[in-house]
Amino acid sequence: MLSASRTDRSQTLPDMGNTAIAFADRSNADLWRATWLFRIIGNPTVSGIGQAFTKAALALRLPIRGAIKATIFKQFCGGENINESLATAARLAQSGIGTILDYSVEGQEDDDSLDKAMEEILRTIAMAGQRPDIPFSVFKVSGISPTQLLELASEDRISAAEDVREWELVQGRVLRISQAAYDAGVPVMIDAEESWLQPAIDALATRMMERFNRERPVVFNTIQLYRHDRLAFLKASLEAAERGNYHLGLKLVRGAYMEKERELAAKDGRPSPIHANKQAVDRDYDAAIRFCMEHLDRIAFMAGTHNEQSTLLLAQLLDARGMARNDRRAWSAQLLGMSDNISYNMAHAGYNVAKYVPYGPVREVLPYLIRRAAENTSVKGQTGRELGLLLAERKRRKQTP
Repeated sequence: MLSASRTDRSQTLPDMGNTAIAFADRSNADLWRATWLFRIIGNPTVSGIGQAFTKAALALRLPIRGAIKATIFKQFCGGENINESLATAARLAQSGIGTILDYSVEGQEDDDSLDKAMEEILRTIAMAGQRPDIPFSVFKVSGISPTQLLELASEDRISAAEDVREWELVQGRVLRISQAAYDAGVPVMIDAEESWLQPAIDALATRMMERFNRERPVVFNTIQLYRHDRLAFLKASLEAAERGNYHLGLKLVRGAYMEKERELAAKDGRPSPIHANKQAVDRDYDAAIRFCMEHLDRIAFMAGTHNEQSTLLLAQLLDARGMARNDRRAWSAQLLGMSDNISYNMAHAGYNVAKYVPYGPVREVLPYLIRRAAENTSVKGQTGRELGLLLAERKRRKQTP
């Protein structure tokens, strides 16, 4: 389902409102559960109470794991381990959608836990190397590094002997992951994080691209376009790649830490790194897509977005340039359980699409799920769009003989 083919130019752009395609592989029970979940997530009061209760219940070891796994975990996660997640990957592949296995355990700090996380990421790369339906791998540097150490490295303040030792371990983990991706022929994306951690992450990503992206794009850095300095950073990154004669791998996202960034900036009495309004973010994001499309001789990129207009822009640019819709240098991606109208309709039209498929033990992935739920309540219109599409498909099915 993921093999390349030349596209007939008579085809029209995807209809993002086609719910029959978007939910073709979902049962009526699946649609009911998703509708119920998004109604809860979309209500800030109910969602907040639910998050607080879930945290308390798990802390008190109350028996709610089964309920979580059957509801929110099933909607947004592939499974508790790689093998469980392969069933999700196979289902997505039937619709031409790739899987990105995303080990989503957060908040680990000790060396043993960080090494364990690295080994798990290496297993995702090994699995991707065996399966064409898993076209990318991914990791967060904060998943293999103490967060405080990333902040010190970003401020160039690593001096204590123990910090120097820890930072060498972190760099070694990033190197091992990048080398494994190169050897397996699997691109690996390094996720972006908070602005006060990002300088160290950018530096690590750049060093890995300099080393492993000589023949092809292997290591991808992530650019959050809700930051007002990132479009300039994108252009500077291309200039560096041209000087260094390596391929620039990029994932473009709007960003996931807006409220946190603004609150801390206000607390510290400094200007916010975040654009003042959504229009400015949308402008920079679409400008970044256009820029990448203009430099595909040097850039391969993934547009990670739940925005229909930005995704259609990517599709329009591919068609306008007479390129194959599944040219390996241009992808879009969405999270599992969200924006299926984008993922499935884009894949149905022949474009490259992948889903981020988080996985991990229920208890350990819960912080990720709670953070995602909080992000959904803060992204105006997202939950409403999901609900509207789900209700439209349920109505269509009732009316279809």
